[in-house]
Amino acid sequence: MKVVLFCGGLGTRIREYGENTPKPMIPVGHQPIIRHVMQYYSDFGHNDFVLCLGYKANVIKDFFLDSRPQTFSDCIVTGAGQTVEVLGKPAADWRIALIDTGIWRNIGERLWAVREHVRGEELFLANYSDGLCDVDLDDMIQRFRDSGKIACFLAVRPPLTYHLVDADESGLVQEFRSSNASDIWINGGYFIFRSEIFDYMREGEELVLAPFARLIEEQQLLAYKYEGFWRSMDTLRDWQSLQDMVERGETPWLSRSRGKEAAPKHVIMT
Repeated sequence: MKVVLFCGGLGTRIREYGENTPKPMIPVGHQPIIRHVMQYYSDFGHNDFVLCLGYKANVIKDFFLDSRPQTFSDCIVTGAGQTVEVLGKPAADWRIALIDTGIWRNIGERLWAVREHVRGEELFLANYSDGLCDVDLDDMIQRFRDSGKIACFLAVRPPLTYHLVDADESGLVQEFRSSNASDIWINGGYFIFRSEIFDYMREGEELVLAPFARLIEEQQLLAYKYEGFWRSMDTLRDWQSLQDMVERGETPWLSRSRGKEAAPKHVIMT
């Protein structure tokens, strides 16, 4: 199944990491976050990727053009580097289409720009490329397939804590307490689409606004509610949180690579 990855945004909320580093290339551990996302899909057997490039497209292209199998694998080097033996299980053979969809494009415009690359696909996957998750993708796909709907997205709880203030009219605080967003579900950036999604889109539209409104009107949009691990990398603080996890050896989004299955935690709703 093809996987469309949106990699062209400016990433303005995390630009303090570095002006010359596009968001998908910011490293989490020893590899860029885009590769973590791709490895997640590859672990479920999806190795055909369409990358929608934009801001600093050349940086992302250069990364994949210069990548070698041994870069992220244990290996033995002999003959002064002339011979390299990759150890362990061979890496999956990824097919990667690198498509420049422009800098000033929204997500809907980027998907529209690569529609020819998913033509003929019954289903295809899509991702914002800035979030990591351990959801059971096989289960999500099967439930979506069984539903017969046009589109599906991962709905998650925002990992935020709010400080709630109860004050009277004079401003005197009566109570100050912490509360998480336990009643809130947000778009987690993991999508599954049927090819008919393009019938609900118009050129120039943002994906989750007008097209999703049309889908909702016809009861064709499914939310896969998931309460397991999910983290986005929107800010430098988010990046540091993911970086700390990797340094502790906690990478639940790669659990299948390590022969582990994530416990399914989900609810389906339209």
